[in-house]
Amino acid sequence: MRIQNFLVPAACVALLFLAHRTYGWPGVAAVGGGLVMWLLLHFTRLMTVLKRAADRPIGYVDSAVMLNAKLKPGVTLMHVMAMTRSLGERLSDEGVQPEVYRWRDNGSSTVTAHFQHGKLLSWKLDRPASDDAPAAPAGASPADPGAGGPTP
Repeated sequence: MRIQNFLVPAACVALLFLAHRTYGWPGVAAVGGGLVMWLLLHFTRLMTVLKRAADRPIGYVDSAVMLNAKLKPGVTLMHVMAMTRSLGERLSDEGVQPEVYRWRDNGSSTVTAHFQHGKLLSWKLDRPASDDAPAAPAGASPADPGAGGPTP
Protein backbone atom coordinates (compact mmCIF):
# COMPACT_ATOMS: atom_id res chain seq x y z
CA MET A 1 0.00 0.00 0.00
CA ARG A 2 1.05 3.54 -0.55
CA ILE A 3 1.97 5.62 2.47
CA GLN A 4 -0.35 8.42 1.32
CA ASN A 5 -3.36 6.17 2.03
CA PHE A 6 -2.39 6.21 5.72
CA LEU A 7 -0.65 9.57 6.02
CA VAL A 8 -3.56 11.85 5.00
CA PRO A 9 -6.14 10.34 7.41
CA ALA A 10 -3.51 10.26 10.18
CA ALA A 11 -2.73 13.95 9.59
CA CYS A 12 -6.47 14.80 9.72
CA VAL A 13 -6.87 12.96 13.03
CA ALA A 14 -3.74 14.65 14.40
CA LEU A 15 -5.09 18.09 13.41
CA LEU A 16 -8.40 17.36 15.11
CA PHE A 17 -6.58 16.14 18.24
CA LEU A 18 -4.34 19.22 18.39
CA ALA A 19 -7.32 21.50 17.84
CA HIS A 20 -9.15 19.84 20.74
CA ARG A 21 -6.14 20.08 23.07
CA THR A 22 -5.47 23.71 22.17
CA TYR A 23 -8.94 25.25 21.71
CA GLY A 24 -11.38 22.59 22.90
CA TRP A 25 -14.57 21.85 20.99
CA PRO A 26 -14.62 25.16 19.11
CA GLY A 27 -11.19 24.23 17.71
CA VAL A 28 -12.48 20.82 16.61
CA ALA A 29 -15.43 22.54 14.90
CA ALA A 30 -13.11 24.99 13.09
CA VAL A 31 -10.63 22.31 11.94
CA GLY A 32 -13.49 19.94 11.05
CA GLY A 33 -15.08 22.67 8.95
CA GLY A 34 -11.79 23.29 7.17
CA LEU A 35 -11.36 19.58 6.44
CA VAL A 36 -14.91 19.32 5.11
CA MET A 37 -14.28 22.36 2.88
CA TRP A 38 -11.07 20.76 1.57
CA LEU A 39 -12.94 17.52 0.77
CA LEU A 40 -15.75 19.44 -0.95
CA LEU A 41 -13.26 21.35 -3.12
CA HIS A 42 -11.65 18.10 -4.29
CA PHE A 43 -15.04 16.49 -4.87
CA THR A 44 -16.25 19.50 -6.88
CA ARG A 45 -13.12 19.45 -9.05
CA LEU A 46 -13.50 15.72 -9.67
CA MET A 47 -17.15 16.12 -10.67
CA THR A 48 -16.31 19.04 -12.97
CA VAL A 49 -13.60 17.05 -14.74
CA LEU A 50 -15.86 14.03 -15.13
CA LYS A 51 -18.76 16.16 -16.39
CA ARG A 52 -16.57 17.72 -19.09
CA ALA A 53 -15.20 14.30 -20.03
CA ALA A 54 -18.72 12.85 -20.30
CA ASP A 55 -19.55 15.26 -23.13
CA ARG A 56 -16.72 14.04 -25.38
CA PRO A 57 -15.93 10.74 -27.06
CA ILE A 58 -13.71 8.30 -25.15
CA GLY A 59 -10.06 8.60 -26.14
CA TYR A 60 -10.42 11.86 -28.12
CA VAL A 61 -8.15 14.89 -27.76
CA ASP A 62 -8.04 18.08 -29.85
CA SER A 63 -4.29 17.79 -30.52
CA ALA A 64 -2.15 14.82 -29.56
CA VAL A 65 1.00 16.85 -30.22
CA MET A 66 -0.04 19.54 -27.74
CA LEU A 67 -0.98 16.90 -25.17
CA ASN A 68 2.44 15.33 -25.62
CA ALA A 69 4.08 18.71 -24.99
CA LYS A 70 2.05 19.36 -21.81
CA LEU A 71 2.54 15.98 -20.12
CA LYS A 72 5.00 15.64 -17.24
CA PRO A 73 5.97 12.57 -15.22
CA GLY A 74 4.07 12.19 -11.97
CA VAL A 75 0.86 14.02 -12.93
CA THR A 76 -2.33 12.22 -11.99
CA LEU A 77 -4.80 10.57 -14.32
CA MET A 78 -7.40 13.11 -13.23
CA HIS A 79 -5.05 15.95 -14.26
CA VAL A 80 -4.57 14.37 -17.71
CA MET A 81 -8.33 13.94 -18.02
CA ALA A 82 -8.73 17.63 -17.16
CA MET A 83 -6.22 18.58 -19.88
CA THR A 84 -7.83 16.38 -22.55
CA ARG A 85 -11.42 16.87 -21.36
CA SER A 86 -11.89 13.22 -22.24
CA LEU A 87 -11.62 9.80 -20.67
CA GLY A 88 -8.74 7.84 -22.15
CA GLU A 89 -9.29 4.67 -24.15
CA ARG A 90 -8.19 1.90 -21.76
CA LEU A 91 -5.72 -0.51 -23.36
CA SER A 92 -4.74 -2.53 -20.28
CA ASP A 93 -6.88 -5.04 -18.42
CA GLU A 94 -8.92 -4.01 -15.38
CA GLY A 95 -6.82 -3.86 -12.19
CA VAL A 96 -3.47 -4.46 -13.94
CA GLN A 97 -0.58 -2.10 -13.16
CA PRO A 98 0.60 -0.09 -15.02
CA GLU A 99 -2.64 1.17 -16.50
CA VAL A 100 -2.36 2.10 -20.18
CA TYR A 101 -4.60 4.72 -21.78
CA ARG A 102 -4.62 6.21 -25.28
CA TRP A 103 -5.92 9.49 -26.70
CA ARG A 104 -6.33 10.11 -30.46
CA ASP A 105 -6.88 13.29 -32.46
CA ASN A 106 -8.49 13.92 -35.87
CA GLY A 107 -5.17 13.47 -37.67
CA SER A 108 -4.78 9.91 -36.28
CA SER A 109 -1.91 10.95 -34.03
CA THR A 110 -2.06 9.16 -30.70
CA VAL A 111 -0.61 9.58 -27.22
CA THR A 112 -0.29 6.37 -25.21
CA ALA A 113 0.22 6.95 -21.48
CA HIS A 114 1.28 4.52 -18.75
CA PHE A 115 0.04 5.18 -15.20
CA GLN A 116 1.28 3.44 -12.04
CA HIS A 117 -1.21 3.85 -9.16
CA GLY A 118 -2.77 6.86 -10.89
CA LYS A 119 0.51 8.72 -11.55
CA LEU A 120 1.97 9.16 -15.03
CA LEU A 121 5.09 7.07 -15.61
CA SER A 122 5.71 7.48 -19.32
CA TRP A 123 3.98 8.39 -22.55
CA LYS A 124 4.60 8.03 -26.27
CA LEU A 125 3.43 10.11 -29.22
CA ASP A 126 2.70 8.20 -32.42
CA ARG A 127 2.17 10.18 -35.60
CA PRO A 128 1.13 8.66 -38.93
CA ALA A 129 3.55 8.88 -41.83
CA SER A 130 2.60 11.89 -43.93
CA ASP A 131 2.33 10.73 -47.53
CA ASP A 132 0.12 13.71 -48.37
CA ALA A 133 3.02 16.08 -49.15
CA PRO A 134 3.39 16.58 -52.91
CA ALA A 135 6.76 15.58 -54.30
CA ALA A 136 8.79 18.30 -56.02
CA PRO A 137 9.68 17.63 -59.67
CA ALA A 138 13.15 16.18 -60.13
CA GLY A 139 15.80 18.80 -60.80
CA ALA A 140 13.52 21.76 -60.12
CA SER A 141 14.29 24.25 -57.39
CA PRO A 142 11.93 26.93 -56.02
CA ALA A 143 14.06 29.70 -57.60
CA ASP A 144 14.05 27.96 -60.99
CA PRO A 145 11.73 29.89 -63.36
CA GLY A 146 10.84 26.64 -65.12
CA ALA A 147 9.51 25.12 -61.89
CA GLY A 148 5.94 26.11 -62.61
CA GLY A 149 5.95 29.56 -61.02
CA PRO A 150 4.73 32.72 -62.73
CA THR A 151 7.10 34.16 -65.32
CA PRO A 152 7.84 37.91 -65.43
